[in-house]
Amino acid sequence: MQFGRKIALALLGASTLMVAGCATETTYRPATGTGFYRTGYSDQQLEPGRFIVSFAGNTVTSRDTVERYLLFRAAELTLANGYDYFVMADRDTQLRSRTYSTPGAFGPGFGGWGGGWWGPSWRYYGRGFGWRSWDPFWGDPFFGNNMDINTIDRYEATAEVVMRKGPIPRDNLRAFDARAIVNTIGPTVVMPK
Repeated sequence: MQFGRKIALALLGASTLMVAGCATETTYRPATGTGFYRTGYSDQQLEPGRFIVSFAGNTVTSRDTVERYLLFRAAELTLANGYDYFVMADRDTQLRSRTYSTPGAFGPGFGGWGGGWWGPSWRYYGRGFGWRSWDPFWGDPFFGNNMDINTIDRYEATAEVVMRKGPIPRDNLRAFDARAIVNTIGPTVVMPK
């Protein structure tokens, strides 16, 4: 029974790694999910010709991709509302991180004596306690259990966009031709299948 449990856990771990290896960038689509796990684009009209636009990527979506998709969404929205160009009144890209802990794969009780696999262990001198040992298979003496600490990073870009008609002012560096953006960035945008 113990051997079967080891195999089942090993298969579960292998399948988890395979799924994690298949993770892909967030495609260009409306936002799904909530809070930290929201991905995709969203926009909110503040007044005629003025929107807040955002694009949030998942953990494997680069900052460059998030910012390109934000520009593409702003251009697409500008054309859909009958305007020629847009001005980025405000723009920000944030790195959002979440750190969490999970019990380790070789925690207490897993297969006894560390599941039969070699692992590191240390001895240290505890004042008033004498020599003690720490073994990742049997728990951490400081926290009472074995745990893994993981940090997940993802980017989210947000901009306030003001839409205008007519020729683009040459002296405004924050003004973007919506058609040029769609034609330039459009071929690099990955749509959902």
